[in-house]
Amino acid sequence: MNAGILGIGHYAPEKVLTNQDLEKMVDTSDEWIRSRTGIEERKIASDDMDTSDLAFEAAKNALNDAEMSIEEIDMILVATVTPDKPFPSVATMLQERLGARKVAAMDISAACAGFMYGVITAQQFIQNESYKNVLVVGVEKLSKITDWTDRNTCVLFGDGAGAAVIGPVSEGKGILSSELGSDGSGGPNLYQNPQDTIFMNGREVFKFAVRQMPESSVNVVKKIGLSEQDVDYLVPHQANIRIMEAARQRLGIPEEKMSTQVKRYGNTSSASIPIALSEDVKAGKIKENDLVVLVGFGGGLTWGAVALRWGK
Repeated sequence: MNAGILGIGHYAPEKVLTNQDLEKMVDTSDEWIRSRTGIEERKIASDDMDTSDLAFEAAKNALNDAEMSIEEIDMILVATVTPDKPFPSVATMLQERLGARKVAAMDISAACAGFMYGVITAQQFIQNESYKNVLVVGVEKLSKITDWTDRNTCVLFGDGAGAAVIGPVSEGKGILSSELGSDGSGGPNLYQNPQDTIFMNGREVFKFAVRQMPESSVNVVKKIGLSEQDVDYLVPHQANIRIMEAARQRLGIPEEKMSTQVKRYGNTSSASIPIALSEDVKAGKIKENDLVVLVGFGGGLTWGAVALRWGK
């Protein structure tokens, strides 16, 4: 049984934090941020909005896009590193708030690669016929673990959520191949420190990302007997435009075939791929039968990629 995306949706808070706003907060400039990250603005959740609230809105939008009711969902997976609290999981909070049946629900912690882990996990349950339709959400409220005095990291992150309904699709459509991996030796380069804020060794993470993203993308395409030239659209983790561009150039993919939502949202960790995918589908950049590659990397260090044929 082939598993694919039946519906996609996203949600971002109303508050916009621009580069000009950050100029008033730390020693930085709009030109410095744009040239090094490609980010122009990011969305920041209010104090009374938590991770589960963002997830709820994105989930509703994905269900609407799939034209499905919550009663048709058999499992809920939420990828996040910023849960409302250590436990219970955001997934169980979401199950209750959506009014879902007492279905299986759990969180996945794989940082920025979390959505890929969620999608590929959902695929396994669908293919072995344990569940039919799985709701996968990537969501973060990174603003609550951002050090707003650290100019090297605070300019990068934003809040948001993206969700997808994964379920059975027709032959030749959906997820055609996948790859997941981790390298714990790189964990000290990106983590939440004892002060509960994000630490990142930017240089080391950059070197890892520009190597791993194109490698994983090529791997999933080769697994189905195709090449980089066959890729119609690339949706990489929206971390930093320099990382994304390095990956795109190594793959030989034209600029117009890569998602660049990073400029509007910043790095939203596990939410970045589904937000970008949702935006680009709605903008008509991804069409029926397109070969789409989704690829992410994150703390752990972790990575994941899928090659999928768009459509139901």
